[in-house]
Amino acid sequence: MAERLYLFDTTLRDGAQTQGVSFSVADKQAIAQALDSVGIDYIEGGWPGANPTDDAFFAAPPTLKHATLTAFGMTRRPGRSAANDPGLNALMAAETPALCMVGKSWDFHVDVALGIERDENLAMIRDSVEQALTRIPEVMFDAEHFFDGYKANPDYALACLKAAHDAGARWMVLCDTNGGTLPHEVRRIVGEVVAHVPGDRLGIHAHNDTENAVANSLVAVEAGVRQVQGTLNGLGERCGNANLISLVPSLALKCDGRFEIGVSAEQLGELTKLSRLLDDILNRAPVRQAAYVGEAAFAHKGGLHVSAVQKDSRTYEHVEPTLVGNRRHFVVSDQAGRANVLARLSEVGLELDADDRRVGQLVEAVKAKEFEGYAYDGAEASFELVARRVLDDLPTYFDVDSFRVEVERRHNAKGDLVTISQAVIKVQSGNGPSMQVAEGNGPVNALDEALRKALLPSYPELDSVRLVDFKVRILTPQQATAAVTRVMIESTDDTGVRWTTVGISPNIIDAAFEALCDAIVHKLYRTRPNGPQQS
Repeated sequence: MAERLYLFDTTLRDGAQTQGVSFSVADKQAIAQALDSVGIDYIEGGWPGANPTDDAFFAAPPTLKHATLTAFGMTRRPGRSAANDPGLNALMAAETPALCMVGKSWDFHVDVALGIERDENLAMIRDSVEQALTRIPEVMFDAEHFFDGYKANPDYALACLKAAHDAGARWMVLCDTNGGTLPHEVRRIVGEVVAHVPGDRLGIHAHNDTENAVANSLVAVEAGVRQVQGTLNGLGERCGNANLISLVPSLALKCDGRFEIGVSAEQLGELTKLSRLLDDILNRAPVRQAAYVGEAAFAHKGGLHVSAVQKDSRTYEHVEPTLVGNRRHFVVSDQAGRANVLARLSEVGLELDADDRRVGQLVEAVKAKEFEGYAYDGAEASFELVARRVLDDLPTYFDVDSFRVEVERRHNAKGDLVTISQAVIKVQSGNGPSMQVAEGNGPVNALDEALRKALLPSYPELDSVRLVDFKVRILTPQQATAAVTRVMIESTDDTGVRWTTVGISPNIIDAAFEALCDAIVHKLYRTRPNGPQQS
């Protein structure tokens, strides 16, 4: 019979410690509900009393159908009774179903950081757990720096766990706080700990400072722990925490059915969506190479690889992409063969025979363009447009007669130094010729605004299109400021679909405009494949 593992998410607290990340109350509520929907057992909401955001979150907690909302805090302070400790009382006042309290388990920290007797630290742990249990149904002890403490003084580190265990804590969480422990050490230490504290009362909380947080979590499970903590997309302080987006499918799909994690097959299929939801909230581009859920996780570029995958996906894919809500993707590049091109064409609804002479023409066209500097392995939308033009399958939605961009740097009326970009564009579209002027935050934004003004009367659906990422690469650095540049633009719309386009030119504005036009044409083809008159 499969053993039950419990998943504990700390995104709303540990993830909020990531440099550049700041969650609003609405963000935290949305993330908590998304975590609940995929079957996570515990959701750590934050630290009551630590800041106004966490106080507001716990004052109006989200409605959860499955997960146990958990507050985080610390054990009582030295020299105070647990009943009269303000911090501990603030934690209990949140009235969450569960509470996780952090305390020292490394004798070095007790001696130097706290400056108290080691027995007093044990009493702090024991008293805090006992006091919390008078009001909170489930209490956990987070053993800070446990692995460092165990390596320095195993007897004392174990004594800290036993103090919490004997006081009634449901879980004792082994924390690799500085992320410096390696998998072979975690396996050995956890194996020794379970001889003293039952594994079904132990959790693992790994940080990623040696890029081993997921590995450390998996070996801890193998050694006996039955609660696994982590964050979405590995968010966290410094190098981050164990990535639940990687851990969940690894535990569900890679352990021969030995463990039950409370996540159904249907919920597992929502992982890619969950990962990208967090990126959207943080206004970050998803990591293309992210395990399981990245855009490139099941992307195949070499022609031989594509042929092999088409015969048997197990050749180069460790799991079926749809199991985690992702998709297989055949990349077209200068390394591509006919198999890549045919597979990619099929993905966009273009079915051609392998001996169709146009396939060879398209392969050669792609290779010639990539020799110039175009990169279609990361700009699938531009590839589709190239293919449809070669196959004479792309309507003309608009023509740009000309554009002009001016950038002015001057002092305004207040004496502040400002830079103003202005674009003028002449366009022919369904409503006839149009000349528009727009200002923007930089020349590309000004061009985008002017082009939209010209096209929106004919194509109102463009109003929902927005740029989410913009990358520039210098292709000929030896030419210094005269170098050829490649611009890649990632766009999205109100459907949540993302697409990437590319432009090449010695003029960075021209390269950006090419990518921008491709992005708009790709959107128009999706909404009007039969041409401009389609509504």
